[in-house]
Amino acid sequence: MKKKKIHIESPDIKTTHKTIEAMLEIADAVNRTKTLDEFYEAIHQSLGKVLNVDNFFIAIHDKAEDRMTFPYYFDQKDSNMKEIQNLSKTASLAAKVINDGKPLMFYTEDIERYVSSIGKPIVGTLCKVWLGAPLMIKNRVIGVIAVQSYSYRNMYKESDLSILNIVSQYIALAVERKESDEAYKRQRKILEKILQTSPVGIALLENRVFKWVNPEMMTLFGYDKIEEFEGSSVEMIYESKKLFLEAGDKIYSAVSNLKRTEIEATLIRKDGSTFPASIHVSSADAGNPMSWIIAIFTDISARKLADAEKTENERLQGVLEMAGAVCHELNQPLQALVGCTELIMMDQEPDSQIAKDMESIKKSIERISNITKKLANITSYKTVDYPGNKKIVDIWGSSKL
Repeated sequence: MKKKKIHIESPDIKTTHKTIEAMLEIADAVNRTKTLDEFYEAIHQSLGKVLNVDNFFIAIHDKAEDRMTFPYYFDQKDSNMKEIQNLSKTASLAAKVINDGKPLMFYTEDIERYVSSIGKPIVGTLCKVWLGAPLMIKNRVIGVIAVQSYSYRNMYKESDLSILNIVSQYIALAVERKESDEAYKRQRKILEKILQTSPVGIALLENRVFKWVNPEMMTLFGYDKIEEFEGSSVEMIYESKKLFLEAGDKIYSAVSNLKRTEIEATLIRKDGSTFPASIHVSSADAGNPMSWIIAIFTDISARKLADAEKTENERLQGVLEMAGAVCHELNQPLQALVGCTELIMMDQEPDSQIAKDMESIKKSIERISNITKKLANITSYKTVDYPGNKKIVDIWGSSKL
């Protein structure tokens, strides 16, 4: 098809003023509107002050998927246009603008020649005149903005193509910014949700001063308002200034080399109660590691209790094993001693000294036997003080008998 050479006329002063006004309104809409749908509606209304926009659309091109979507579409004939699949296999005028990377103007006969030359079906209803301009970002066409008329061939002049092209360039930048803003807001909401529902306390610190905390920090430390943290020194969560300074020295030394560390410390709540905590610290500034820090606080009371119980169980197991061994080794000699004392007593007079001594020995054996029974029935690990600054197992307090 022989391309029709289009001479783009310069718009007059009045039209230029209207174009500038429309562009300023679009610029304002970027900040004024909350969603892309609202933004596209504002573009439609603003551009209507410069051109006839009874039939107007904004299309976004997905090259990888070979499709074009219409986030905003206002048309008198084809009102249900949502997207075009297999775009390369159709005679789409918008696709032509994307491929050429420049504004194009078609009249009915131009459209018919174009469709005939490529032998592919036309998209949409044949119109009298069609104008389209590419939405370009850094020499990359991201879509098309277009207007058309089904009724009047002379609805648009060639100079209108220049206006559409100027506005399209501005819209492309605005759309990119708006999409980035919406993507940022979505990501921010996701991040805020994660931080708000986190089961651990998270804080942003500047030179050991709280700048931001998540809700779990209030729960963890027993505060009612986030404002009680923000702007306050981290010293507020330590029992003393000494502990605050010691923790700071430890953190500074670690993050200066590794950029992150974990320490354990006893922290204090608003009501004065304390709890053991694990503090994960990350710093992004190696030159001044304490300038900005992300700190994660975890209450490790349950872990400490579990560790203590594990240690207690291990100690008890050791005592039980030792007690079992002692009982086993003592029982046989004790039985032998009992037998020997009884045999000796059988040959003695009841009132003899030997009989009395054997009776005393027998009672001592019975006492040792009772001690072995206590050892065999230990159920807990308890200790008592013993001379020489030592502790020994409390056999009587540890046994269930």
